[in-house]
Amino acid sequence: MKRLLLLLVILVIAFLLLMPTKVQPVAWKPPATPSLSEGPYAENQRLKAAEQVGPGDIDGPEALLLEGDFLITGLHDGRLIRTSLDGQSRQVLSDTGGRPLGLARHPNGLLVIADGVKGLLSLDAQGRLIALTTEANGLPFGFTDDVAIDKAGHYAYFSDASSRWGYGHDGEAIIEHGGDGRLLRYDFQTGKTSVLLDKLEFANGVTLGPDDAYVLVNETGAYRISRYWLSGPKAGTHDLFIDNLPGLPDNLAFNGSNRFWVALYAPRNALLDGTAGYPLVRKMIVRALTVLPKPVEKRGFVLGLDLQGKVIANLQDASSGNYSPITTAREYGDWLYLGSLKASHMARLPLAEALK
Repeated sequence: MKRLLLLLVILVIAFLLLMPTKVQPVAWKPPATPSLSEGPYAENQRLKAAEQVGPGDIDGPEALLLEGDFLITGLHDGRLIRTSLDGQSRQVLSDTGGRPLGLARHPNGLLVIADGVKGLLSLDAQGRLIALTTEANGLPFGFTDDVAIDKAGHYAYFSDASSRWGYGHDGEAIIEHGGDGRLLRYDFQTGKTSVLLDKLEFANGVTLGPDDAYVLVNETGAYRISRYWLSGPKAGTHDLFIDNLPGLPDNLAFNGSNRFWVALYAPRNALLDGTAGYPLVRKMIVRALTVLPKPVEKRGFVLGLDLQGKVIANLQDASSGNYSPITTAREYGDWLYLGSLKASHMARLPLAEALK
């Protein structure tokens, strides 16, 4: 029995040390995790009041657009659907054959799609799906994630979360911390794609600020939001809009006036932060996660920020059966609409409750 146990231990150690993996972790030092017991991120159950909206049998309604009394979203199987708020009416607009993760409406009516597999796409009124761009500076997109369009319809700003890791490998990309994400800009007039920022830590949600003066991009793997200035004296430079978030920021949205909404996929993980400076240990964790479930806390988490990056709303729910992970939060009228990469329906919360 002892020999069998010893052999098992040796096999486990060999597996953790020697199993081939593409992940090459980079050592870094994350800032101290903010408290969830007090302060601006104190735990609460304000998201428990969220209600289902739209159909309850869809898979992964990640991106959200509300148009009239209908929601448009992209699903895990590649379909784009348009559904009534009560879920009784549903129309398939297209099937990208990939994974639609970000949606934006161009002033000319085109639906522009950030597809994690296919790149930046557009869908016209006749249902024709067109690939707009799939690479920048000769480097193909690995994980096209989110998109925002300026008011003039001149540019689409979008993210390539990782040029090394494709859709479905976000965990490997974040553990690796290789800084291979990019903030990109597509010119509708010339068809050219340019790189605004590179070396980002899993570039995720994208949104434009007031008067299109700057564009924000979530860096999921670094727990921060970076800002790239498009006009004014700071044009062409970048800075941090907010740093040291309490969770992994996913999608990002602007209400067009005075608020940004940030969906946090999950709170930060003590194991991930604690091993940040030890690449060998992180590589062992990657190997272990091929057979063990990911240690991700199931918590609904959304933050509201003002124009200075100050937290003005902290919405959470860690109770059993919560709506999570929340990967999109968008304000429309009197409601805050919520989408999820993995849930089977969309949700919404009264805006008054969100801002209470």
